[in-house]
Amino acid sequence: MLRIESSGRQQLCDGMNRRRFIEVGSLSAFGLGLGLSGLLKHEATAAESGTFQQQSKRSVIMIWQHGGPSQLDTFDMKPLAPAEIRGPWQPIASTLPGLDVSELCPEQAKVMDKCSVIRSFSHGNGDHWAAAHWMLTGRLGANGSDRAPRQPSMGAVASHLLGPRLPGALTSVNMNDGGFGYHGGAWMGVARNPFRYGEFSYGNEAGRLPTGDHKSFSLSDGLTQERVMNRVALQNQMDQLKRKIDTFSTFDQLDDVDSQALDILMSGRTREAFNLDAEDQKTRDRYGEGWGEQALLARRLVEAGVRFVSLNTGYWDDHSNIKRGLDAKMPRHDRAVGVLIQDLADRGMLDDTLVISAGEFGRTPKINGNAGRDHWPQAQSILLSGGGYRHGQVIGSTNANAEYPTSRPVGVEDFCAIVYRALGLNVDDTIIDPSGRPVHLLPSGVVPRELI
Repeated sequence: MLRIESSGRQQLCDGMNRRRFIEVGSLSAFGLGLGLSGLLKHEATAAESGTFQQQSKRSVIMIWQHGGPSQLDTFDMKPLAPAEIRGPWQPIASTLPGLDVSELCPEQAKVMDKCSVIRSFSHGNGDHWAAAHWMLTGRLGANGSDRAPRQPSMGAVASHLLGPRLPGALTSVNMNDGGFGYHGGAWMGVARNPFRYGEFSYGNEAGRLPTGDHKSFSLSDGLTQERVMNRVALQNQMDQLKRKIDTFSTFDQLDDVDSQALDILMSGRTREAFNLDAEDQKTRDRYGEGWGEQALLARRLVEAGVRFVSLNTGYWDDHSNIKRGLDAKMPRHDRAVGVLIQDLADRGMLDDTLVISAGEFGRTPKINGNAGRDHWPQAQSILLSGGGYRHGQVIGSTNANAEYPTSRPVGVEDFCAIVYRALGLNVDDTIIDPSGRPVHLLPSGVVPRELI
């Protein structure tokens, strides 16, 4: 695995600094052990196991808002509440009658008839890392002082049990993780980790692709036994690789899976998915740059057969000056989500693609003394679209200040059950844990009946 590190620093609310990095896959056939071809071999093994022979044709695009988005300033506005509760933005009508959303969300307002908003999502953990681990894996494990992942992510489980949606594709891709989530394989091993792409930044270019096109692919060290391809641009690497195919016997001994891996990088559909220049300019303009550009990439990856795509849009932990924070972030996030959902619908892909926008918890109903909102796991609004579910509805409700659910509470395991069901998996399906015991995908969890 190659990490391209920068000297930039980012500080989380607990004071931790993290280097930004870009991680990309490698090819084990060329001397690096377990990499992209190893991942494909494991996927082939899972497909051959017979347990999940009838594989789902569906994919998931998880838009992760690490830090916790505010329910009051998005989909559960309380315009009649006092100013310190309702916040600085006005509600606007959406295409779903009876659902007003924040004026910061005009693109999502246009597609609300294709969405479900769960207003009554709730749990009891206000630690960023513990709550994120819980939501992305279905089980508690890590926390603020011990952030090591304890359980495989839902994307990793999908990789293990289902593999890619189309042969020869990557199973999962993660963009802009920046260490802000649990999207990997944990004890399932590195073969279940997603292909990592992008970076995380607070600046105006937050979420922008490294160069915005397929040329920004970089391969790991060691693509030949001589390890001559050392962190150079993709174009140069491909030129060298093509020359060496005729030179080294290693390439004559590739098995079918290694050939698949080579095809992904040389000319396969997954590599082409990263070539945004192939997209018509009108569509690119609709999505826009930054997170919109990456949402377009997510759609192209799903078209190419990727099963699970996760995209982190910014850091939503606005303890101070929430107006400044959301004025900067939300329009870009809104455009990415709203245009993605409409584009998937226009292309007939939405029913087979579950789109989720969520973070690890909501925000405090009362604005604090620093003009921000603090952690509030008791209530959060979650947006869902597609995935074979019924939409055009609001599920659950909160009290007058959006403090806690007053009807249809939905918990973490229920959230994970929604994701798994869209993929054709059940909460009581089993995987083998490190001790050799079969365990259910989730300890509990029920898909809200309104969605079915």
